[in-house]
Amino acid sequence: MQITIKGDPVADLRVAVDVGGTFTDICIFDESSQSMRVTKVPSTPDNPMQAVLNGVRRANINLGDVELFSHGTTVATNALITRKFPKAAMVTTTGFRDVIEIRDGTKDDLWDAYSDVSGPYIRRRDRFEVPERIDYAGNVVTTLDEDEARRVGRLLKKRGVDTVAICFINSYANAAHEVRIREILTEELPGANISTSAEILPEIFEHNRFNTTVANAVLGPLVSGYVEELDSNLTKDGYSGELLLLHSGGGSMTSEMVKRFPVRLAASGIAAGAIAAQHVAEQCGYANAVGLDMGGTSTDISLVAEGELRVTNDWEVEYGHPIVFPSIEVLTIGAGGGSLAHIDIAGSLRNGPQSAGADPGPACYRRGGAEPTNTDANLWMGRLGTDLADGEMTLDRACAKDAIEAKVASPLNLGVDAAADSIIKVANANMADAVRLVSIRRGLDPRDFALIAFGGAGALHGVDVAKELNIPTVVVPPNPGVTSALGCLLVDIQHDLSQMFTGAADSADSEAVEQHFKELELEGQERLRHEKVAESDGVFERGISMRYQGQWRSLQVKMGDGPNALREAVQLFHEEHEKQYAFRQDETPVEIYQLHLKALGKTPKPSFRPSPIGTGDPGEPLEVREVYFEGKWHSTPVYQRENLPSGAAFIGPAILNQIDSTTVIPPDSSAVIDEWFNIRIAVDSATSEPALAATAADSPQSVK
Repeated sequence: MQITIKGDPVADLRVAVDVGGTFTDICIFDESSQSMRVTKVPSTPDNPMQAVLNGVRRANINLGDVELFSHGTTVATNALITRKFPKAAMVTTTGFRDVIEIRDGTKDDLWDAYSDVSGPYIRRRDRFEVPERIDYAGNVVTTLDEDEARRVGRLLKKRGVDTVAICFINSYANAAHEVRIREILTEELPGANISTSAEILPEIFEHNRFNTTVANAVLGPLVSGYVEELDSNLTKDGYSGELLLLHSGGGSMTSEMVKRFPVRLAASGIAAGAIAAQHVAEQCGYANAVGLDMGGTSTDISLVAEGELRVTNDWEVEYGHPIVFPSIEVLTIGAGGGSLAHIDIAGSLRNGPQSAGADPGPACYRRGGAEPTNTDANLWMGRLGTDLADGEMTLDRACAKDAIEAKVASPLNLGVDAAADSIIKVANANMADAVRLVSIRRGLDPRDFALIAFGGAGALHGVDVAKELNIPTVVVPPNPGVTSALGCLLVDIQHDLSQMFTGAADSADSEAVEQHFKELELEGQERLRHEKVAESDGVFERGISMRYQGQWRSLQVKMGDGPNALREAVQLFHEEHEKQYAFRQDETPVEIYQLHLKALGKTPKPSFRPSPIGTGDPGEPLEVREVYFEGKWHSTPVYQRENLPSGAAFIGPAILNQIDSTTVIPPDSSAVIDEWFNIRIAVDSATSEPALAATAADSPQSVK
């Protein structure tokens, strides 16, 4: 596959758009010619849809030629952060009005007596109680008071409420009362968005269930309005397919299904980068990989182990407000190109999490920024050139030097070179520590992994971070700055369904378990039909959550079918428990906690084809530049990456420029452009796996 940046409109297109805080990235893949084009446009925070449309126009895309349009968005995440919600209300069982305020009693920082968890998404005065009660087994104890329900409905109408979350205790066991009050409120509040906890998250823990439902409700009108308007604009301009939106679980949803489950779009954009990292790792033959997505403000770190991305149900946009849908596990830290270097009150050098942002930006932008950033340090050290984005931005080394000298070098009595190097080393140490949290903390050895470095700044720092962790190989994708957008093209339509099923595994009725799975599959089939997925394209994957008797937390494992499926799942649970927690108790009874089903609707994906590998000669460099590495200035060749053929090989130091990123290959490292146009870097060329000593007959070796 040859990567191009500019060109004429092509046919048979698949388009992905990823909206970020600073830039909106557009990735256009043409199946017939196996070519890819990328475009970046400034994001429009006040109206994110405008940036999407601007990107489509700038890329010169004929939407009539587009087979698939996929979109990762920050609309839901930003709404939860800024709390710009429509008028919303919660209706709950008498006595449970304050569940979402009491929470679980924890704090993000246990030792900070002055730090409080932010308040619920719906204020107390907008939370209403209705008499009803169902017990843990699903039996009706107190019948729903329909007169009170109608009175509440009339009051909500008088208040002008647009969206309602219905959260009854124990509705996971019997949803009858939630279904009935939804009918009543629909009559009293025509056109209102109504979410019920039994539909959103049929789970026993009421705080998790209530808060997830409340988040779904407050996002409903916002996300629905955004999706409807974008869908309408795309259709008006010629697109005839379904608009697919990436959700946090690593799948996509059609616009119609998003209106029912808008909370699933929280963390949409972050998931795209993790999916792309998994794709690049698989393409290169690495079963284990760490994704390092370093942008302007933050770095997102994901982990692929044995070919699978880690998925969690324990996450939130704000601490104390859980969203209990499966989500790709991504650790985000405040380390980016714009992260500020500063001296703390103890006189130590720090890097981030504060950021210069896009405006004023780093000092070298000459827009008023006076604090040194990672970008300023990289520029002074020669790792960045003075021209960025194909000459659209010029960076000022003198401004970078002044900021580093005033804020870091002078206070620490260092030279400018050493100060800039120290800034980068602190940033790299922060990122390395974050990688340790997702790997070593779980008993995984980083030396068994490859590092996939992308984002606008990931390829600048990738090798240095890998050295900190003794990771042998770094892979830089063809277009690192827009790799997250590519992730949107690599997913299927996906729904994650669950159902409570508690009991001892050794005495469970396997027929009853099978019946519950069939009920989940019927619901999955209905959702896929609603999204116009052909029956032949539907795939169902079962899972089961179990725990040792007496435990509170459960662990999900894969579940097969057939008479021995449950017994095999118990054995797998023991094995997974040992991997996760370093011990197993085969003699302890195992309990079933919950059944899970992943309903997949297969969608067309790019079918990348490798390029023939040529000679190792990269040709003449664009220039030779002095670059600072480990206390010395080195004469370093600089190449334009778009001009390099597959097979081109390098011995560090070398710099590879491209429109959306810059790749640094330090001394003592070697690199090669592989058949997929990835850069594979052997961090220590003397001891590491060779960066694919490229021959057409060789296939990538898996890291194990």
